[in-house]
Amino acid sequence: QVQLVESGGGLVQAGGSLRLSCAASGIIRTINSMGWYRQAPGKQRELVAVVTTGGSTNYADSVKGRFTISRDNAKNTVYLQMNGLKPEDTAVYFCNTKVTFTLGAKGDYWGQGAQVTVSS
Repeated sequence: QVQLVESGGGLVQAGGSLRLSCAASGIIRTINSMGWYRQAPGKQRELVAVVTTGGSTNYADSVKGRFTISRDNAKNTVYLQMNGLKPEDTAVYFCNTKVTFTLGAKGDYWGQGAQVTVSS
């Protein structure tokens, strides 16, 4: 099993910044990727940003240039620095990790979610 513990989030005015973090724990051979998704009320969950073990990143077009994803491999932790926040960024943000276990099995895990609310 893998546990993901998220922190950060909260209420901020438009134009402000927030930082999310997510730490993974468990008996894991390899963390293949860590990323952030978000889900606004009445909408489907969508990718925000993801980073692979090798450091490759991918961002949703809507957050490019404003959000930065980073990863501390030694701590199995991923961060999402969110600058220039807009009201449309309001959502519950979920951490996700895709892992390979010691015997080769793979897993896909989600954090509990962190509310981000941006006021106009």
